[in-house]
Amino acid sequence: MVDIVNIRAHAKDLLEKGTVKMVLGYQRGTAGVLAEPAFITDAGQADHLVWDPTCVQNLALYLVNEKKAQSHQRDPDTRPIAIIAKGCDSRAVAVLLQERHFERKDVHVIGVSCGTLGVVDKNKLSKALNGRVATKVEPHGTDSFKVTTAEGFVDVAAADVLADRCLECACAYPAMHDVVFGEKHEDRGYPARFTALGQLEAKSEDERWAYWEGHFNRCLRCYACRSVCPMCYCPECVVDSIELMVDPTTSADEKANRIKWIERSAVASENSMYHLVRAIHLAGRCIDCAECERVCPVDIPIRMLNNKLEKEAKDMFGYEPGLDPELPSLVASFRDDDPNSFIR
Repeated sequence: MVDIVNIRAHAKDLLEKGTVKMVLGYQRGTAGVLAEPAFITDAGQADHLVWDPTCVQNLALYLVNEKKAQSHQRDPDTRPIAIIAKGCDSRAVAVLLQERHFERKDVHVIGVSCGTLGVVDKNKLSKALNGRVATKVEPHGTDSFKVTTAEGFVDVAAADVLADRCLECACAYPAMHDVVFGEKHEDRGYPARFTALGQLEAKSEDERWAYWEGHFNRCLRCYACRSVCPMCYCPECVVDSIELMVDPTTSADEKANRIKWIERSAVASENSMYHLVRAIHLAGRCIDCAECERVCPVDIPIRMLNNKLEKEAKDMFGYEPGLDPELPSLVASFRDDDPNSFIR
């Protein structure tokens, strides 16, 4: 069990000593039961920090944003940033370190163990409460949550409301940390990794295509999935090419002949290309935080696409992203027994 008092004390100590310039954590939300990101820069604010099953966001995204902000500052504060990181979040930090997005000295990881639980899925929680509105969610034992509503308390089985990623989590204990709070549990009692993916793969090719075609047809191309992903940090995305600078002298032919990998129109063919290209770019990098799926306004199961390539990387190359920042990335490593011979 993680005691928030200990996390607050550690954060306060870091800020009082000036060891870090900021603590990225969670605070009580102002729009519903879910906690929201907190950017703590003063030791007196450390008491605002919370830690409970409503802390769903992957805060590694804000490390990426801070790096971008520093690049535009004349005299940036280069002290480390402390981040409260669940197991999946710590894997995201590790991948960013592998890719040299920043250095290990730039981040202080405050690891928190999810134990035998995890974070809640807001939609599942709403369904389980059958119209009642949750105001607080707390762990209750090792397999349930105590949910506070206006009508009183409700005991809800964790398996009914946990986010899908938590039900198949392979890293509920932070693999990388400077300090960690909470215990490590080897057997969490939930389905094996890639169980949901296996059920989808068991369908015929035609059934699978119909499944994805239906979802891609609903995509709005809002790019929320890209915006929330800590791994989508490219300054220029393949879907937003800006290689051709357009000015008053740019001819119509030049504009027409500009390379366009993907059209902006939200039609099934372009939507499928966008999602498949993005999934391929995340191969060996996605750490299954499922933020992309959580923020999708039309509930496209984006996580399944990423899971497929994550499974391929593990089955074919024995590679799991984010477990060791000292290891090379998937595309920068090989073994003598890797499938195919093109690399030798």
